[in-house]
Amino acid sequence: MEPLDPHGLSRLSALHSADAARALARVRDTALAGGTPHVAPRPVIDASWQRVMRIGIDPDRSTSSELLPAGELEHRRRATALGELLPSLSQGLIAVVQASQQIMVVTDEEGRVLWRDGDRGVMRKADGICLEAGAAWSEETTGTNGIGTALELRRPVQVHSAEHFVRTLHDWTCAAAPVHDPRTGRLLGVIDVSGAESTFHPATLALVESVTRLAEAELRDRHVRSVERLRSVASPILCRVGGRALAVDAHGWPAAVTGMPPVDRLPLPKSFGAGRRWLPSLGMCAVEPLPGGWLVRVEEEAPGPGEGAVSRVVLDLSGRRRTSVTVSGAAGQWTHELSPRHAELLYVLSVHREGRSAAELAADLFGDRTRTVTVRAEVSRLRRHLAQVLAHRPYRFVDEVEVEVVPPPHPADLLPHSTAPAITAARRLPA
Repeated sequence: MEPLDPHGLSRLSALHSADAARALARVRDTALAGGTPHVAPRPVIDASWQRVMRIGIDPDRSTSSELLPAGELEHRRRATALGELLPSLSQGLIAVVQASQQIMVVTDEEGRVLWRDGDRGVMRKADGICLEAGAAWSEETTGTNGIGTALELRRPVQVHSAEHFVRTLHDWTCAAAPVHDPRTGRLLGVIDVSGAESTFHPATLALVESVTRLAEAELRDRHVRSVERLRSVASPILCRVGGRALAVDAHGWPAAVTGMPPVDRLPLPKSFGAGRRWLPSLGMCAVEPLPGGWLVRVEEEAPGPGEGAVSRVVLDLSGRRRTSVTVSGAAGQWTHELSPRHAELLYVLSVHREGRSAAELAADLFGDRTRTVTVRAEVSRLRRHLAQVLAHRPYRFVDEVEVEVVPPPHPADLLPHSTAPAITAARRLPA
């Protein structure tokens, strides 16, 4: 059962008075000094403080950062899908943040501020803490804060007053939620609402969450329309193609198929392009460009000796927000960015090379051995990318494949967004 107050906001709502804020500051000072505060900080805040202390951030430092050059800032604005969503975001938030004397901030997946809007007086004050276009607001640059901590955890978070690690931010309150691309699951950035400590309200986080979900729904609708356009181009072509073939968009979503069963999504290597390509789920294919996607024709000839065989898998968990798996073999190598759940799964399987049953994986990931249906569904999705690498009964990496895990510098930073029992246990291992 989910907790009634998963963000701890009922407790946080009692902390916005002046007396409570001073008490919260005492809790922070005691915790940062290595003591045991009389009242424990919220777990999400305590975990963030521990992360940034390991990084070595000075709690008395300034929040200033080197701003992105104008050209780089403009490039990032054009490159992200968040730019398409600005009108919707403004419609959902600007009136509210202006009325409540706050500002809306939009960052990319690295925590760099791309846009901001809202109360003009608050934006002038935000300049004083470097909360401006081009500034860096990840945890590793600015400590515990709404933007950086939401990026780290990949879930919504509200940070109030002295819950901020850096003392300069104790006069501020912020609520932030990550935005994911529904086409790929990739983290795009964060939507944040910030203002003076006195403007705190526990409902702000719910508002930000709702607006980000609407933004993701808009991206999903746009994607459906783009696939329909590709289908109108590809269908006549596929009618003339013999054998097995399909048309997919740039993210691998199919628009039309011939000579083979429909597929949910075709996993594409990061460096995908026209030519003769080996795909884990199809084998050798001939790839041709289409307007808005690719025509993929499956070669029917049997592969040559060793063609397509996989010999090595590198699971890169060293990044704070991105994880990936790189597969190498006779046909070359390709890299796939992992979802949080798939990163957890592959880590557990890398530790247990002998294999895990569905019930054991359910206990590893959820602390509940009965959630086998969920586990089987996730492994099935993962095998679309790694069919030649993962075996089942039990689930495991095949014996012939060398598996390397690239961990973070400190075990406590392993998959910081994860609450899986196997991951939280691994974080407690000695460095």
